[in-house]
Amino acid sequence: MTSLLQSLRSLVALRWLTGRNAVIAVPALFLTAAFLVPFLIVLRISLSDMDTAGSPFGGLLSYVDGIVVLKVKVANYLFIAADELYLLTYLSSLKYAAITTAICLCIGYPFAYFMARAKPSIRPVLMMLVMLPFWTSFLLRVYAWKGILANHGLLNDLLLSLGVVSEPLHMMNTSFSLVVGMVYAYLPFMILPLYANLVKMDMRFLEAAADLGATPLQAFWRITVPLSKSGIIAGSMLVFIPSVGEYVIPELLGGPETLMIGRVLWDEYFTNNDWAMASSVTVLVILLILVPMAIFNKYKTDQGAEKQA
Repeated sequence: MTSLLQSLRSLVALRWLTGRNAVIAVPALFLTAAFLVPFLIVLRISLSDMDTAGSPFGGLLSYVDGIVVLKVKVANYLFIAADELYLLTYLSSLKYAAITTAICLCIGYPFAYFMARAKPSIRPVLMMLVMLPFWTSFLLRVYAWKGILANHGLLNDLLLSLGVVSEPLHMMNTSFSLVVGMVYAYLPFMILPLYANLVKMDMRFLEAAADLGATPLQAFWRITVPLSKSGIIAGSMLVFIPSVGEYVIPELLGGPETLMIGRVLWDEYFTNNDWAMASSVTVLVILLILVPMAIFNKYKTDQGAEKQA
C-alpha cells in the first residue's frame, strides 16, 4: 500500500512538472531568483544595525537563554519619513520621471503611428532606426550630449554662427539637460510598444468611422487612441519605472537642483558607507515603483475581463 501511494505521488509530481505548469514554473523560478531573493536580502539589511548587517540574519534573530528574539530596526524608515531631503528627492524623481514619460509619449506616438501606417517594405528600416542607438554604449551616448549641450558645444556653436544668440546658452547641469538626456535614452521604450499595438489595429474601424461622417481627427481621438491605450500604458510604464531610479544621466547631465533618488542611493552606499540606510531607501523606491505596476496589471486584468464578457 505504501509503495502504491509513493507511485501515485511520483506520478502526480511528474504530471505537475509537464505541460503548462512546467512552462509557468521556469519564469516563476527565474523571477523569484532574480527579484524576490535580492529584495529580501536588501529588506533584511534595511531592518538591521549597520554593525550586524553582514551576519546571516543581520541581527534580526538572536537566541538568548533558550528564547528566540526578533529584533527589527525601523529607525531608518522613521528618519526617511521625518527628513525633508528624502521627501523632496522622491518627489523630484517622480516629477522628472513623469515629465520624461509625457515628452516621450508626445514624441513617440506620432513616430509609432507613422511606422504603423508606413509601407510594410520600409517598416524594418524604421524599426532599425529606432533601435540604432542601442548599438552604441549607453554611457557613450550620454557623454555625447555633454559635448552637444556644453557652453562651447555643438549646439551653442551652431546658434552663435547663425546669429540666433549673442552669447552661449547655459544648458548643461540644468533641468533641461537632464530631461533631454532622459528623453533621448528612453524614447525607444515608448515607441516600440506603441508600434506593436498600432500595427495590429483593424483599419476597418477607421473606414467605418469615415463612412459615418467622422473627420480624420475625430476618428483618431475616438478610435485610434482608445484602441492603443494598452500600448500607451505599456510604453509609459517602461519609461517611467526606470526613470525614477536613474543615476547615470542625473550624474553626468544634471546639476545640484536636479537631485534624484539614484544619486542619493549612490551617496549612501559608497560615500556614507551606510548600507542599512541605503537599503531602506532602496526598499521605498521599489515600493514606489510597484504602485504603477500594480495599476497597470489591474488595468490589463480588467481589460481581459471585458473582452471575455
